[in-house]
This record gives sequence, structure tokens and C-alpha cells, in this order.
Amino acid sequence: MNKSFVYDRPIYFHDTDAAGVVYFANGLSLCHEAYEASLTASGINLKLFFQDKSIAVPITHASIDFFKPMFCGDRIAIALMPTLLSPTEFQIEYQLYFEEKQGKAIAKALTKHTCIDTNTRKRCNLSDELQKWMKFFQ
Repeated sequence: MNKSFVYDRPIYFHDTDAAGVVYFANGLSLCHEAYEASLTASGINLKLFFQDKSIAVPITHASIDFFKPMFCGDRIAIALMPTLLSPTEFQIEYQLYFEEKQGKAIAKALTKHTCIDTNTRKRCNLSDELQKWMKFFQ
């Protein structure tokens, strides 16, 4: 059985919109923060990882569903679980919940990522670092 990575974070004022709730696009930004934190937790040096000019890992699909509003000052936890879809692509499922009420999702999101060679713009296998990151969840 695979394990998930959990990222804890408060909701800041800049995350919210004029109605005082998390702006919809910022929900995906929160998930991306959790993704980056999971890379670091698995031992990846983010500075070097994102400076690698030989490959890129663009997000090819993103979706998010909100079930409850999140307000400035709320503390949330984001659990993420990556799944290898093929040698060249993976997806990450995210579940957001209030820290004090774990298990009751306040939002769910999904991102799909494809590894490409930056010179040819064609698919390529995940880098050794990303393969190591995937093993972190096994």
C-alpha cells in the first residue's frame, strides 16, 4: 500500500478573494506548494531540480473541487499521493482538510504531469530524481 505525504499550512489573507474565501486558482497553488514540499522531503534539491534544462515536467491537466470554504487563519493539511501512469507521466491526487478534522475533505484536486525533453519537446522517461521521489511513496 502506498503512503501519502502531508503538508500543513495556514491560509493567508493573500490566498483569499473579495468574498474572504480561498480564491479558486489559489487552491491549485496550495497543492503545488505541497508537491514541492514532497520533492524536498524525498531528498530532492529544488534549486537544482528546477534549474535542470534538459527535461521539463509540465502539468497537462489540473482540476479541483471545493466542498467547504477556507478562510484566512484556517489551518489546513494537504495529503498528496502520486501515481505513476507510464514511464513518462504521473498524476498526483490531493486531499485538503482542516487540521483539526482530518478525514473530512474540504477540497480534492488532481494534476497530471508529463516528462519531456526540452530540446525535442517529445516525451521522455522520468528523471532519476523523479523516480526516486515516486519510490518515496511506496
